[in-house]
Amino acid sequence: MTIGDLIRLMRDGEFHSGEQLGERLGVSRTAVWKQLKKLEGVGVPLETVKGLGYRLAAPLELFDGADIVARLPHDCRTRLSRLIIEDNLPSTNAFLRARFEQGAGHGEACLAEAQSAGRGRRGRGWETPWGRSVVLSVGWRFEGGASVLEGLSLAVGVVLAEVLERHGLEVALKWPNDVLLKTPQGLAKLAGILLEVSGDLAGPCEVVVGVGLNVDLPDEVRARIEQPVGAVHDVVPELSRNQLASELVAGLLDLLSHYEEQGFGAWQQAWERRHAYANQKIDVIQHNARYVAQAEGIDEAGNLLVRHDGELRRLAGGEISVRVRS
Repeated sequence: MTIGDLIRLMRDGEFHSGEQLGERLGVSRTAVWKQLKKLEGVGVPLETVKGLGYRLAAPLELFDGADIVARLPHDCRTRLSRLIIEDNLPSTNAFLRARFEQGAGHGEACLAEAQSAGRGRRGRGWETPWGRSVVLSVGWRFEGGASVLEGLSLAVGVVLAEVLERHGLEVALKWPNDVLLKTPQGLAKLAGILLEVSGDLAGPCEVVVGVGLNVDLPDEVRARIEQPVGAVHDVVPELSRNQLASELVAGLLDLLSHYEEQGFGAWQQAWERRHAYANQKIDVIQHNARYVAQAEGIDEAGNLLVRHDGELRRLAGGEISVRVRS
């Protein structure tokens, strides 16, 4: 019995006694009680009423593989070689990297209800409360080498933005890999992107595209994050996680299947229209150096163009961060 098994029984919102849960799961009441205690620890609050039992304090929509696949366009289903859904993983990206090492991975998508070692760019942690995010990785093999991947993380940002905008969210893109929600208080981080590449720089290479999207963030989680954050349900509380997951899988597979022939040029203008810091003063942080520049556009390779002391500079990804000046 796992936490996911227990949540699936309780997601109807009704009260369940420990005895009833144990009978349905084929375990003792003591085993059920131990799992119930773990729910609070992973951010799934319970209501307990003597004589009635336990129920989830708020409903959770868990990932449903059949529902996600049924929503995919037909051409996307032919590109998807496998959909993997796990209750908890250290990292969906690491899972798909291991799949590539086993000779699989291409065209596969992996979703997790939660991940314990999720990380963003430059090794930063990414908090994913159980059942409240879309944590997704998609694997793809490219024949042309890493050079064909220029700008890919930015194009992934455009795919995320297009999916979210279809549902009424207003978003902006922060170079090189963040999706920001426009709120009355300003911009708040909504999603992050992490690409991991292995293989030959000049020959075949394998890419894992990782996406972490906040769908429903409890207040206690927001309080632990040291920057403004937003969630899909802040704007569209009824939007289904399964629908979002399906649209993201479809959008990413379509992007990856055409990227080698199209390149970033097909996505450059769409990214620039959503450029969060266009023509604004920014702090550029690179290793131990920091300087002020004016953000301009991006070039055909996805490098950020900034002007510093009258000089136009091109910033590549890697160990560079940019922040808008207050």
